[in-house]
Amino acid sequence: MNRIAPHAGLILMLAANAPDLDIVTAAGGSLSYLNWHRDVTHSILAIPLVAILPVLVARLVARRPIPWLRCYLVSLAGAATHPLLDWTNVYGVRLLAPVSREWFRGDFTYVFDVWIWMALGLALVWPWLSRLVSSEIGAKPAPGRGLAIAALCFVAAYDAGRFTLHQRALAVLDSRIYAGAAPVRVAAAPNPVNPFRWTGIVEGDGFWMLHDVNLLEEFDPALGRTYYKPEPSPALEAARSSKEFQQYLDFAQYVYWRVIPLDNPEGGATSGGDGSALRASHRAALHRRCGGARR
Repeated sequence: MNRIAPHAGLILMLAANAPDLDIVTAAGGSLSYLNWHRDVTHSILAIPLVAILPVLVARLVARRPIPWLRCYLVSLAGAATHPLLDWTNVYGVRLLAPVSREWFRGDFTYVFDVWIWMALGLALVWPWLSRLVSSEIGAKPAPGRGLAIAALCFVAAYDAGRFTLHQRALAVLDSRIYAGAAPVRVAAAPNPVNPFRWTGIVEGDGFWMLHDVNLLEEFDPALGRTYYKPEPSPALEAARSSKEFQQYLDFAQYVYWRVIPLDNPEGGATSGGDGSALRASHRAALHRRCGGARR
């Protein structure tokens, strides 16, 4: 890679992580981070600007003139992989920010996929292990380039397979009848370990259903857990009008509301949103922050 541009490895590493500079918004609290994470710095409109920073760092490291255009193109390629990979998982990414705050998501890989981490981790530690073994037997260590290429090919093939299985899971869910009617919409969230198992989410007229979908077994739509939607109420409207819930609803894909009557005050109610099943990584924190809004 250094034949293409000096310090190409460093540039790629920095560029591939540069969009996550939005971590600084966490200083404003969890809601601030929720509002801005995977936003402007991850958009296709901002990536060309984000890619400039790694090139500047490479210039400081080199301490001499560098071929700016070639270094920038390397950085641009690295930065572009970040929102692409973020799109594959269930969290999603706002690819058109700040023009649009719409979420785009593939929903076919888990946020922390075990197999991807194992493949890339092995490619990372293999050169060190090779040097360690070679030093003991006096042989020339393998550079690890072949294993690195194999790991990248595995990730590409694995994601393609995950995408295909996700489409199959959606087709299975959408082809069934629930409570005597076709579903309003369906979704499938990936399992972090087993590519053939998915969490199926079915929205019907007045209810939600959660299913454990195993593509290697026959699917029975009657085995899902059913959650009924509450009727409109002042408690729900009051919760929706709060800042916390507005940010939460902008983030969550599928929200199950509960309205629980209170003895005191008379006629009072507690309303809460139980988080998106496809946003499990933030569910607990958001429930603590937003789930007990009393109105």
